[in-house]
Amino acid sequence: MADTLHKFVFEDATVRGELVDVSDTWKHVQARRDYPAAVKTVLGEMLSAAALLSANLKFNGAIVMQIYGDGPLRLLVVECDSDLNLRATAKLADDAVISDDATLPELVNAKGEGRFVITLDPKDKLPGQQAYQGIVPLDGDSVATVIENYMLRSEQLDTRLWLAADDQAARGLLLQKLPHEGGIAPTGENDLATWDRSVMLASTLRQDELVSTDVETLMRRLFWEETIRVFEPQHPHFLCSCTREKVGNMLKMLGQAEVDSALEDLGKLAVDCDFCGQHYEFDPVDCAHLFATESPVETLISASPHKH
Repeated sequence: MADTLHKFVFEDATVRGELVDVSDTWKHVQARRDYPAAVKTVLGEMLSAAALLSANLKFNGAIVMQIYGDGPLRLLVVECDSDLNLRATAKLADDAVISDDATLPELVNAKGEGRFVITLDPKDKLPGQQAYQGIVPLDGDSVATVIENYMLRSEQLDTRLWLAADDQAARGLLLQKLPHEGGIAPTGENDLATWDRSVMLASTLRQDELVSTDVETLMRRLFWEETIRVFEPQHPHFLCSCTREKVGNMLKMLGQAEVDSALEDLGKLAVDCDFCGQHYEFDPVDCAHLFATESPVETLISASPHKH
């Protein structure tokens, strides 16, 4: 079945929710690289969280979520755009030994140097416009807690997340208490009562239940006594945005001297996309053309050069 995201709001209260199933996308991600079980858990949870947060982007662009640190897991990256196109990858230390039950702090925050980064990157930037990036210490012992703390600190929005992932499924639930018009936080008795009740109901959800139950069933099971308005479902899916042009721009960022030096040693440059595995090759003629033309340099998060 296709991946599905359901948005809903509680009638007569400034509380909204989302339930998402990105299991099919998650299988596409796993098919490209074999991760340890503990890494699968946190990367699958981040995939669900990115879809939940991206579903309310107010611009044509993408949200990029990164967790990086000093443990055996060096980097987690998930990207989701306003069309709910998703991709994800993780980088492990060369000598990584990871137990199946390793926690997020053990994976990326062994010495307290872990960081959580959210980048909001508009697709059609205005002249001089830059992507917005927020960087905070890794505050929390799970992906859900890290994001909740970020949203409260950076966006001043009460946000609760329930996330779960295994080899077969990745799902998530988001609840958010919204400000009234004008940015004034809700103080009405009904707002607060609805928020407290919805969080209490969602908190009964076990991780094994979340990962094993389809989102339509979960919605009925959790909120069957509530008056909610459910919107038309959306359908996240896997799509990598890497292109030969972006890889070329990444090589340009390295500089002509470094590229020429690598060509002298290797004869050609090979680059594999970390997200989808797409292979790109650049021979001396290709590289000469890169530095002979003028085009904007664009950062490519997804690719890293490999010497062959």
